[in-house]
Amino acid sequence: MTSGFFSSRWVQRPAHVAELPGGLPQGFRAAGVACGLKQDGALDLGLLVSDAPQTTSAARFTRSGVAAAPVELCRERCDLAHLRAVVANSGNANAATGVPGLEAAGATQIAASRLTGADPAGIAIGSTGVIGVQLPVDRVLDGMAAAYEQLRPDGDADFADAIRTTDAFPKRASLEVQLPSGTVRLSAQCKGAGMIQPNFATMLCFVQTDAQLDPETADLLLGVTVKRSFDRISVDGQLSTNDMAVLMCSGASGVRVEPESPEELQLGEALDALLRQLALLIVADGEGAKRIARVVVRGGDGERVERAARAVANSPLVKTALHGGDPNWGRVAQAVGGALLDAPLHLDIAVEGVQVCAGGALLAFDAHALEQAFARDEVEYAIGLPGEGAETEVFFSDLSHQYVSINADYTT
Repeated sequence: MTSGFFSSRWVQRPAHVAELPGGLPQGFRAAGVACGLKQDGALDLGLLVSDAPQTTSAARFTRSGVAAAPVELCRERCDLAHLRAVVANSGNANAATGVPGLEAAGATQIAASRLTGADPAGIAIGSTGVIGVQLPVDRVLDGMAAAYEQLRPDGDADFADAIRTTDAFPKRASLEVQLPSGTVRLSAQCKGAGMIQPNFATMLCFVQTDAQLDPETADLLLGVTVKRSFDRISVDGQLSTNDMAVLMCSGASGVRVEPESPEELQLGEALDALLRQLALLIVADGEGAKRIARVVVRGGDGERVERAARAVANSPLVKTALHGGDPNWGRVAQAVGGALLDAPLHLDIAVEGVQVCAGGALLAFDAHALEQAFARDEVEYAIGLPGEGAETEVFFSDLSHQYVSINADYTT
């Protein structure tokens, strides 16, 4: 691990990107307040606003069949290409709450419109927390009014704090991006530690830039980078009801990003690195996680490669061995075999470059080197299946005693 935001060896900071200590791009203001949704009095309501009328945007949501009320509202009532503001609360997911939940989300959207002057369709609503509890909307509305009075260009830290649930630490970054036609800013605030699974990791992510993008370009960039970041992580194999990722582009820098231009390529590279590192921070948080891992699977069939990778990433046996630093690579073989019911399955397995299995059979290997590999903070597994041409990766956390404790007592 290295210092700074780009702390993982699996994510490289692009040469044209510089880290900033904080703050939002031009045109954006944010705030976070406590409105009483969390019992400990912590920040639990965030408001993010773009002051630029021509703001463009893009969004992605959970694929869960039990989507939360704010997700349903955003899909049905928002102009996702022209979002001007986000209201996000923690402490209550407003999921499985029926008509009252939808009404609470709608009331929040209307109140935010009155405060900000933006069209209701330009207000996105996000929630995270306990499922199956009605949202005390009066507290949300009071908190939102207080947050509006505190909006400021450096309010991203409070906003990031306000959207946390079981997160051990806030996840945010501010970047400066040098493009061929000028300099732009890029920032993001993210939350997530548990209920994380590929196919969209509970997580919320809000991204801002002062570059000028058409909605189609924003949608393309967000879609591609989400697939390489939040779609590639797992903490516990559980798909959330509330997942949301929103990219907002104020255009306040005056730097235009045209489709299929060098600017689009370089902004895309910066966004890709930003979201991949945020995704890894979610995995590293992992509700008591001690280590994170990357499993890379190669072979001739894309669907089988994907099944094998996810089986390893979500295996309790693999994850507990990872937590304990136990060099029991047989658990990896078991997970792949359980996902691909072949007889025999001729697979190769290596851990941090230590080859332990070839063609489905044990190899002679350096046991001490394997033990050292499992003692690292980041551990990489490489798995080879028959054939060539397909490759995938999944990042995942270990499974700890603390994860069980957190989730055994979550509502109490």
